[in-house]
Amino acid sequence: MAQVFFGQIIHAKSFDELELLADGYLAVREGKIVAIGPKADFESLPEKDSYEKVELSDAQFLLPGLIDCHIHAPQAPNIGLGLDKDLLGWLNAYTFPLESQYKDVDFARHVYSLVVRDTIAAGTTCACYFATIYNDSNKVLAEEIIRQGQRAFVGKVSSNRLCPDNYVESCTDSSVQDNIEFIEYLLAKKVDRVQPIITPRFAITCDMALMKKLGELAERYKLNIQSHISENLGEVSAVKEFYPESKNYSDVYDEAKLLTNRCVMAHGVHLEDEELKVFSARGSSVAHCPTSNTNLGSGMCDVKRLLKANVKVGLGTDVSGGNRIGIIDVMRAALDVSHHLNMMKKQDVKGTGKVAPGSPENEQYVPMNYKQVVYLATLGGAEVESILRRMLTQAVLVALLAITETCAISDHNAVFKSPLHARAECVKYRMAQNTTLIGSPLRSDEESTCVCRCELIKLGLWDSCRGHQPEVPSDQYYDPDEEDRCYRERLRQCLKRAVETGERSV
Repeated sequence: MAQVFFGQIIHAKSFDELELLADGYLAVREGKIVAIGPKADFESLPEKDSYEKVELSDAQFLLPGLIDCHIHAPQAPNIGLGLDKDLLGWLNAYTFPLESQYKDVDFARHVYSLVVRDTIAAGTTCACYFATIYNDSNKVLAEEIIRQGQRAFVGKVSSNRLCPDNYVESCTDSSVQDNIEFIEYLLAKKVDRVQPIITPRFAITCDMALMKKLGELAERYKLNIQSHISENLGEVSAVKEFYPESKNYSDVYDEAKLLTNRCVMAHGVHLEDEELKVFSARGSSVAHCPTSNTNLGSGMCDVKRLLKANVKVGLGTDVSGGNRIGIIDVMRAALDVSHHLNMMKKQDVKGTGKVAPGSPENEQYVPMNYKQVVYLATLGGAEVESILRRMLTQAVLVALLAITETCAISDHNAVFKSPLHARAECVKYRMAQNTTLIGSPLRSDEESTCVCRCELIKLGLWDSCRGHQPEVPSDQYYDPDEEDRCYRERLRQCLKRAVETGERSV
């Protein structure tokens, strides 16, 4: 099958350069992007007459699929819970009890089918998943990803100490054997877009013997590696207590041969300058998780500091510390954190003070802009996951973000009068189909792109990629306050009806 799409195309070429083809084409053959450029150049493409032509409207544009560099698939049912605790308290109170339930394969199958569906619906074409210590349910996650067509890394979590008795691996040898079983099971599938990834939970719950064995497995099978580092100050202190001989947190992983050019460490909020030098020398990367860092009170990661130190950075939702399953929300949060850092560096905030008053470096600090977060969510993520070559030739049609005035609801096209009308129709459709989502409501391809437009307005991206289309009437823009009022009124009416009719479900 060959298709060519004509219209606006946006993609990041580097951290500071966002290219907009206002009148471009993107050609796809056999599931691979084979050519992209100005529309006028399409005429010189070989076999141009063999392509089915698809014209985007003036209100649509194509964007590369988004990459989630850090997400815990089994934690999705906990989205929004436990944000009154710090990292270690949150793990014990909420995370470990939930993850221990994935011994039940049927439970895993139900949750994972929704998690994969909803990450794809949110625009995530590639995800780096933490699974659990249970291989039977880990296989379910891998199979669901293969079935639904996503690109992913799937990690069997390794954790042999300091976890609840009902959710800890018995010994190093059994953990290693379980890792080998899962690795060979997934490699035997011969699905290039879904690969195993070595996944020690973090240095506190893995002893050095286990981490060294995992480093050997990564080398033997040529696998990527993922874990956590310097997320929370309490965690950093605990690592120093457990590994007093190590110079710092990074040194623990480095000793185990886990810091490689195929390694992505989540968070990196409190990495010291010396650690950044090690990351740069090893080619290791950081998954920036601003929603989780904020929710758990971990801190504000200075992405520009990491990049200045030649450390690669991508974005992660970190569900369920992060309370959103879509990378677009994380892009917004990354901008927020960057601006908050800018204020802290430059303003004398009453009751807070100023970070290093008078520092020329702080005074010259410039927060990130929307072009840069688009890079982090797409090309930057591909560089982090060491999949750049494959991502550049992989079609992402199923998750291309497009702004449009129509969408498919059930088996017909619905034209919406407003974003609120679109959201209401989508809610009705989901209720009719009994397709309740895990966690917060998500923007998906079932919904009007009026809703997608509101996401882009908040990013500051809409005006830059609107091209030559006419102005959109102001009453068509998304108004969150209006939506909240409408939602409360709908809820009030439902409750009133329930009381009057005796209905038990609204």
